[in-house]
Amino acid sequence: MQQLLNGLSVGAVYALFAIGFTLVFGILDRLNLAHPAVFAVGALVGIELVDAAGLSVWLALPVVAVVGGLLGMLVERVAFRPLRDRPDAHFAGLIASIAVGGMLVALLQWRYGPDTRRFPAGTFPEQGYEVLGARITLLQLTILVVSVLLMVGLTVLVSRSRLGRGMRAVAENPTAARVVGVDVERVTTTTFAISAALGAVAGALFAMNVNSAQLGMGAAIELKGLAVIIVGGMGSLPGALVGGLLLGVAEVLAVQYVGSSWRDLVAFGLLFLLLVVRPQGLFGRRTVREV
Repeated sequence: MQQLLNGLSVGAVYALFAIGFTLVFGILDRLNLAHPAVFAVGALVGIELVDAAGLSVWLALPVVAVVGGLLGMLVERVAFRPLRDRPDAHFAGLIASIAVGGMLVALLQWRYGPDTRRFPAGTFPEQGYEVLGARITLLQLTILVVSVLLMVGLTVLVSRSRLGRGMRAVAENPTAARVVGVDVERVTTTTFAISAALGAVAGALFAMNVNSAQLGMGAAIELKGLAVIIVGGMGSLPGALVGGLLLGVAEVLAVQYVGSSWRDLVAFGLLFLLLVVRPQGLFGRRTVREV
């Protein structure tokens, strides 16, 4: 039970990262590989806000979300919008996003240096609770609750709001959406902003959970985020949440019962077997090829 709770807290961060990933990919059909850099920005900016500016973590997280949202708008404006009319817009945008992500990491190195940074001691209360004989800390509970609430809120936004209807219209056919009056540019920019805000918050929560932040932390979680959105079902927000939780639990159980060196092998092996059984992912739809 203890390992299950630990795995859920780690998986909640993976899920939050993957939800931002799948939001852009599922709605705009763009793979934003600057997302891992935004993840690192969220962690390091969050530490600076708490350590240097003296903000509480509850005030720092909304600021981190705003910083992430602004970065998402910048990435869309610089890496994707100028290339959208190219025949190879998908591939060109992917490469451009890698370049922008590299520049963001270089700026982080200039600002914070290459050393590992940590939140100050006592940033988050060390209070814990007993659950079925296992102990869950307030931080782990907060990470899990925040991830679930953000996923639910985002699902409601996409399915019931005017902005969400615009997102779905753009996902279906951007040209037709523009004809019926949808502001495609605004919807696209907003989607990138929300995605990056989620990624930045995930970075800050991850740094709090492991009490560590490095320049390359986003690259380390990038492959896991891609695996999560594939296992959950491409473009599925609930699928990203469930996939992230499954990956987190698989990793923790692998470390506990097999060994830390087998963690990725066991976790990704289980995800691979899941895709063999259900290729479209947990919440994905099976597509039918038209002849």
